[in-house]
Amino acid sequence: MTPLWLNDAEVPARLRLTPGLHFDTVVIGGGLTGLVTALLLAESGVEVAVVEGRRLGAGTTGATTGKVSLLQGTRAQRIAEHHSDRTVAEYVEANRAGQQWLLRYCAEHGLPVQRIPALTYAQTEAEMSAVRAELRVTRAAGLDTYLVEDLDVPFPFHGAVGLADQAQLDPMALLATLAADVEAHAAPIFESTIVQGVHHGDNDDLIIETEHCELTARTIILATGTPMLDRGGFFARLTAQRSYLAAFRVAEPPRRETFISAGEPTRSLRYVPGTDGDLLLVGGNGHVVGRTGSASRLVDDLTDWTKTWFPSAELIQSWSAQDYHPIDELPYVGPLLPGREHILVATGYAKWGLTNGVAAALALAGRINGKPPTWSGALASWRPAELKALPSAAKTNSAVALRLSIGWLRMARSGYGALPAEGCGHVERHGLQPTAVSTVDGQTTEVSAICPHLHGIVRWNDAEKSWDCPLHGSRFAADGTLLDGPATTSLSPISGPAAIPVTNAP
Repeated sequence: MTPLWLNDAEVPARLRLTPGLHFDTVVIGGGLTGLVTALLLAESGVEVAVVEGRRLGAGTTGATTGKVSLLQGTRAQRIAEHHSDRTVAEYVEANRAGQQWLLRYCAEHGLPVQRIPALTYAQTEAEMSAVRAELRVTRAAGLDTYLVEDLDVPFPFHGAVGLADQAQLDPMALLATLAADVEAHAAPIFESTIVQGVHHGDNDDLIIETEHCELTARTIILATGTPMLDRGGFFARLTAQRSYLAAFRVAEPPRRETFISAGEPTRSLRYVPGTDGDLLLVGGNGHVVGRTGSASRLVDDLTDWTKTWFPSAELIQSWSAQDYHPIDELPYVGPLLPGREHILVATGYAKWGLTNGVAAALALAGRINGKPPTWSGALASWRPAELKALPSAAKTNSAVALRLSIGWLRMARSGYGALPAEGCGHVERHGLQPTAVSTVDGQTTEVSAICPHLHGIVRWNDAEKSWDCPLHGSRFAADGTLLDGPATTSLSPISGPAAIPVTNAP
């Protein structure tokens, strides 16, 4: 499941980390937040480097829809349930600053951007209450939103709230340009280097432990989706969510607006310009990572929905993205631990990372340079208002505890099973060892089924051929290789042959 944006992306590979290096600031994570933060710091004279666990764009940024919008589904009203009107307005201002910086950067570097209206629409009459609430809250927060009562679209539409002059773009073209710009400012980027831990060294330096070697820094910025350090307990303040996207060729030109539904199941639509004609991009069917029976069925459902309302639709490509939802609806940007400025974090964008990610970078760079934006308090990583979200936190973490118990109870009742068919995987117990067994490309592989983060039992993702942890969203390839944190190491191989050829695989 490769994102559409990677098809023609020209992003050269970078070397992995080498020993003996020191920087003023090290940014961990090579997505939008990490690269913009590194660029802002390098421009201000800070000696900075970027360390990416896989390749640039392999995370959330490279799989996004590419929408750059201040109208974000029903985000404003959800934030208003937990925070004051002033905080909602500051959140909007933070995203406006992120959007303006991003669009200005694209204009200066010749990156194509489509300026189009954004719509949050009602799929049913019942969803109109959410549409009207979003209109009311966004207007109070300073956005010139308007009500759309009717629109000529083929799918169910009962009205919408709209915002003119929003944008969409190709996220990988953006990342490629940012990476080249960062390096042009003498800031190196290291790829294929997983950070596994951080500890204090001499002279107040921080020692960053990676799979290859160590490096030192005065300040560390964690821009890794969810923080890969457990200090601060952010894994318990976030919910990892997986959602699906698919690109289609359609007979009729797609409309020139972006759409996202006000209710569930989520349906997100935009057009993608191309030399061979425009494509229709449809997303939705999100769920907590590792907590769905069959991801493939969700992808099929998205395709079926599209072909129902766009009968000429021809599936070109499908993929998925991972995002992190904060318990009180606002991103976390600031110190990993209260009052300690040497490790900073940015996370919790709730699927709106192209504006929030740049806003976070502006806030982080401003914090380091002593000039934080006036709106940055709304995105603080530690805020008193979060106490109001304690019921949400309790609900989130009780679900985690339940998944932990269910996983281990299943293990107690399981034993050896048959070899999985091609593209399949299951968890079984070998003696006292929970074992994840899968067959991909004719090879059956056995790895530990215990997530190294907090020891949840992983589950097979039949759409992406991966092992997903239902506790906090860590993900692993079929052979156990780490894909997404908060885990920092791969699933342990089971002793014996690493891969067993399957002669009867279909």
